[in-house]
Amino acid sequence: MVVHVNAATSVDGKLASRRREQLAISGPADFARVERVRAANDAVMVGVGTVLADDPSLTVDDAELVAEREERGAPPQPTRVVADSTARTPPDARVLDGSAPTVVLVASSAPAERVAAIEDAGATVVSAGAERVDLPAAVDELAARGLVDVMVEGGGELIFSLFEASLVDELSVYVGSTLIGGRDAPTLADGEGFVADYPDLDLVGVERIDDGVLLRYDC
Repeated sequence: MVVHVNAATSVDGKLASRRREQLAISGPADFARVERVRAANDAVMVGVGTVLADDPSLTVDDAELVAEREERGAPPQPTRVVADSTARTPPDARVLDGSAPTVVLVASSAPAERVAAIEDAGATVVSAGAERVDLPAAVDELAARGLVDVMVEGGGELIFSLFEASLVDELSVYVGSTLIGGRDAPTLADGEGFVADYPDLDLVGVERIDDGVLLRYDC
């Protein structure tokens, strides 16, 4: 499996403001790039915090890209994956709107009534881990379902956890020309943070897009 993390940050590495409101950090050219990357992958993955804050659809909107997926024998839309240990995904969230297959990863301790509500909304619920989603086990389960190329779109907690588990293969960071600030604003890699064994990244590409720069790394 190849796990590709893609994110847009401010100059100071923030994903959003301290209010955790969605911000347009990049511009039209980068939005189009993200759409192409999304269309090239088998699955698009986010953490439940992103679902609760932004209510994204995680679908490919460009009809030509959808057609290209179908021409190569892929489903019209990538599978949407939500890492949601306690099954907090709202049944009316856009990721459960039926426009694409959705897998929700939960821990075995997730409340049964919440799990049932997510399943009733049409998602496939996969239990991996006791109190929190066991990401290595979850990734193995996704691969077993044929989802071998996975794009991760956030948020910071999930990205940190994937790096902590040494599961990230590629990282793309669009750095926009804006500054957000705030000690409570989410960053590219939240969570507890590393104090040793810091992940080594190999810079393999730098490209100016819109009024910012795209940095590409092998991990």
